[in-house]
Amino acid sequence: MATTVTNTEHPAQKKIGLGGGGPSQGRKLGGNGGGPRKNGGGEGSEGERLSGSSYRIGMWVALASVAMLFTALTSAYIVRASTSNDWQPINVPRMLWFSTALIFLSSITFEIARRSLKKENEGAYKRWLLMTVVLGLGFLTTQFLAWRELVAQGIYLSSNPHSSFFYLLTGAHGVHLLGGILALDYLLLRSLRKPNEKHGRARRQAAADAVALYWHFMDGLWVYLFLLLFLWR
Repeated sequence: MATTVTNTEHPAQKKIGLGGGGPSQGRKLGGNGGGPRKNGGGEGSEGERLSGSSYRIGMWVALASVAMLFTALTSAYIVRASTSNDWQPINVPRMLWFSTALIFLSSITFEIARRSLKKENEGAYKRWLLMTVVLGLGFLTTQFLAWRELVAQGIYLSSNPHSSFFYLLTGAHGVHLLGGILALDYLLLRSLRKPNEKHGRARRQAAADAVALYWHFMDGLWVYLFLLLFLWR
């Protein structure tokens, strides 16, 4: 009988030991269960970094194609100016000085808007972004007025090689700048919806940084074309 009692108690003790270990195991699993949440947060942060990186990489690829286009046009411009006898330099419209001032100011206002977004100052971000759009449209308007000034002088696309390149270079830049204005409009529309999550704000910042890169490139490209048309005639 003693042996029987001992044998019956021993399995019970094992069961009690196993059962007692259960809560501690549960606590361990519960503690580990918090781990994936932390890792999940890390993955979210990594996703935000990858999202911002993809915006920048995509923009750099787009800018590389734009740079190649204008490099080819510049090469053709220089070769044509050096080898042709029918090259007749035109007087570049003075309206272009105003255009240059407008696009330069637009880069400043956009940079202020981008930094306001980083500081989560939504009101300032919207105001300066809207000002950038207005300056961009003003730039295109002055470009159109410069074309009208040339037409009033009887200078058209086919008048001579220099006028042809003038219309081509300024027109190509204007089309690309219009694309930048559409991107600004996209940012402005997104700013009307206040993000509820940090992830949404991070994406907005990445998009604004990518568009800023494009806009500043367009600014620098215009200054380059302006000097080319004025100095290399």
